[in-house]
Amino acid sequence: MEIVIGLLIIAIGAFCQSSCYVPINKIKGWSWESYWIVQGVFAWLLFPLLGALLAVPSGHSLMELFTNADSFNVWMTILFGVLWGVGGLTFGLSMRYLGVALGQSIALGTCAGLGTIMGPVLLNVFFPELDALSSLTFAVILGVVVTLVGIAIIGVAGAMKSSALSEEEKKAAVKDFNFPKGITIALLAGFMSGCFNVGLEFGKGITFAETSDMFKTLPATLLVTLGGFVTNAIYCFYQNQKNRTWGDYKNFSVLGNNMLFCALAGALWYSQFFGLSLGKGFLTSSETLMTLSFCILMALNVVFSNVWGIILKEWKGCSQKTITVLIIGIIVLVVSCFLPQLIG
Repeated sequence: MEIVIGLLIIAIGAFCQSSCYVPINKIKGWSWESYWIVQGVFAWLLFPLLGALLAVPSGHSLMELFTNADSFNVWMTILFGVLWGVGGLTFGLSMRYLGVALGQSIALGTCAGLGTIMGPVLLNVFFPELDALSSLTFAVILGVVVTLVGIAIIGVAGAMKSSALSEEEKKAAVKDFNFPKGITIALLAGFMSGCFNVGLEFGKGITFAETSDMFKTLPATLLVTLGGFVTNAIYCFYQNQKNRTWGDYKNFSVLGNNMLFCALAGALWYSQFFGLSLGKGFLTSSETLMTLSFCILMALNVVFSNVWGIILKEWKGCSQKTITVLIIGIIVLVVSCFLPQLIG
């Protein structure tokens, strides 16, 4: 029963993350770089800080935790957060060129597979005595493979959509639709985004012994998102300068509306990793699911993002055959979340 509860919590977090682009569509009068970094203040700084504070027992502090932790692990966690930040930037662009459904599917699918595998591999390089590779069991590898199969099927549906619709229909569904450019950016986004889980692997020991299992990964999450914020801030402020869009932040006629929806988008985005931490607290009896939890989160993100894609009519005008392929891909992803536990 605890495993079911843990997976349900992760699913709720995935649903929230997949919904974060809905409030972004309500932002008015700001350039992409302006609203991206403002929502990032909430998503990558404020809410992760509040979450990390839940992992601090009475009488202690976050500063104490980070100061006393192994400095190598702290900086490696932040470093992979910086690398993940590159994925976050290109992730946003993949939405622009492919839409919410297809963009998230390709990017998150790549992120799911590589993030799950790279964590133990790189941890083993630096700390071979931990035998991190032992966590990559047959059940875990199978889960990753089935996830990637599901992503590939959804990618096929996207290619079918691209070839079947006219340019006018593509633009009606996604304003800047560009499949070749979008697929390239989405794959890069997925590769770099996988660094998030690598950061969590390096930072999993950065916690107080008294902290509940449900909150143990939240301090590491803060360090990863902090690194990602630095990357995004540098790029967005550069774009502000280049495009002369600094005035966005002084546009008081839309400031209240935009801050509200940026905060909502940030809260929804952070919910996925808050839910991941809480969910893993219920999965401790299954080493397979603990290792695969990041992959499961990404797979469910893809499922829900495609549900939103259907709701937002991004698949409008596609043939019944294309929709059938899309649904098959979604079903395969759902199965990938439970199959490893059945054979593990």
